[in-house]
Amino acid sequence: QVQLVESGGGLVQAGGSLRLSCAASGGTFSGYAMGWFRQAPGKEREFVVGISRFGRNTRYADSVNGRFTISRDNAKNTLYLQMNSLKPEDTAVYYCAAKVASPYARLPEIPNEIDYWGQGTQVTVSS
Repeated sequence: QVQLVESGGGLVQAGGSLRLSCAASGGTFSGYAMGWFRQAPGKEREFVVGISRFGRNTRYADSVNGRFTISRDNAKNTLYLQMNSLKPEDTAVYYCAAKVASPYARLPEIPNEIDYWGQGTQVTVSS
């Protein structure tokens, strides 16, 4: 069983950047497809981006494509999300997610299909 701990959230002005990290422990990190979801107040949790076990395949939500970049370092058991050109509508709690997967499979985009979640980190973008 893997434990996930996010960090790097905070308050930033529109147009700014943040880098989120997700540190994994208690499992074989490279055995999981990983990714990020987010949940804004009053809204359902939504898929942001996923990456396969060895980083070969990625999938971005249309709303963040071209602005966000996901990466992973299997040697450091860490997942990253570089967020640039942030917009007020990106304001949400961001959750790290993991699922046991085959080597080239991306993370599922449906929350119910995720195996493990982090506790979340708040990202607030002011206008």
